[in-house]
Parts: sequence; structure tokens; C-alpha cells
Amino acid sequence: MVESPAETTVLVADDQAMIRAGLVALLSAEPELRVLAEAEDGSAAVSAVRRRRPDVVLMDVRMPGMDGISAAREILAATGGETSVIMLTVHDLDEYVYAALRAGASGFLLKDAPPEELVRAVRTVAAGEALLAPRVTRRLLTRFASLGVRDASTELSGLTNRELDVLLEVARGGSNADIARNLGLAELTVKSHLYHVMQKLHLSSRTQLVITAYETGLVSPGQVNGPEAPV
Repeated sequence: MVESPAETTVLVADDQAMIRAGLVALLSAEPELRVLAEAEDGSAAVSAVRRRRPDVVLMDVRMPGMDGISAAREILAATGGETSVIMLTVHDLDEYVYAALRAGASGFLLKDAPPEELVRAVRTVAAGEALLAPRVTRRLLTRFASLGVRDASTELSGLTNRELDVLLEVARGGSNADIARNLGLAELTVKSHLYHVMQKLHLSSRTQLVITAYETGLVSPGQVNGPEAPV
């Protein structure tokens, strides 16, 4: 079967068969979403991604053997960031959120999120953006507020002024469309700037850009648009 250009392919990784089946059924019922494969642990997820190259992986954090965060690192390295990872967990704990985002995950949702929120997250990250559950975002910003800021003078020195502008807009919660409008650029130009920023900072995801912006003091928690804004 020839895939539609607009089709988003998904891999679901969760060690609990009933949850996995529920996620597969939910996503399969949505237009333009197709589940390529399932995995019961991190190692199986990595192997399946190498074979099938889905657009998005829904990944449980806690699984036997290789956990979801370790698997996310391997998936992002293997695909060059072309496959996006959304982490799923029942645990609203800072260490999981921070580790997942540091690994390059594009989203982090709790398993009690409404079905429509999960579907929206898949579509959002497939479009190259990122999304966090609102209450997770609030906790994450609180954590950033308590962190020490590292020296950004060398780390960000290779970026042009326009690239710094784009990075700042991303960290404030702007979508590509928002950034294009705010800076008077075309969306393709915004995407090009984001690509070059990631290359220069040796990062593989939009969420890693956000973390870098906070950790270097380029933006502070009080500057974001709101706790529910996609990044």
C-alpha cells in the first residue's frame, strides 16, 4: 500500500499489553494516523524503529530491561532526530520529566491524559514541534527556576543574532507559525534557523533547545507564554 503524504506513522511501546492495545486502538481510529508496530520494552522499541522508521514513538518511561528514557536516546541517535518520541508515564515526577527532555523527547504526557490530548500530541510532534502536559510544564518551570544558570557566553557565541531570536521565541513557547509572525519571517526560514541552531549546539530536538535556553539564562520561567503552550 502506498502511504498518503499526510499520513503519520506511530510505534507504541509499553510493557503492559492492555495499555498498549488501548493506545493502538485509539490511534488507529484517527484519520491520517497509522500504527506501524508495537513493542513491550525499550530494546524491542529500538529494534522496531530501526526497521520501520515511524514518525512518532509513544514510549512508556518504566519498562523492564531497557527503560524508555534509554531507548529514547538510542532512537534519537539512530534516526538523527527524524523520529520523535513522546514519553508516557503514570508518575508525575521531576526526575523523569527532566531526564526525558534531556534525552531529546519531544513530548511528555501522563497516562491519565484525555484521549484527545494524546492524539493532539502525536500530531503536534509529527509536525516538528513539541508538547508537554500542562501540570508537567508547571513543575518543570519550577525546577528551572531553582537551577543555577551556567555561563552562556561561549555556548551560544556561535549563533547569529537572528538564530538567538528564534531560540528565544522557541523557549517562550512559540510554534513555528508564531515565530514567523513575531519575527516577520517565512515558516520555512524559521525551520532553517532551527536546523542550524540544533547543528551548532549539537542538539537533536526542540525540547533540548528549550532546556539549553533556560540553563544558559537566555530565558527565564517568567517569560513563557503560559503553562499550556506548546514549545
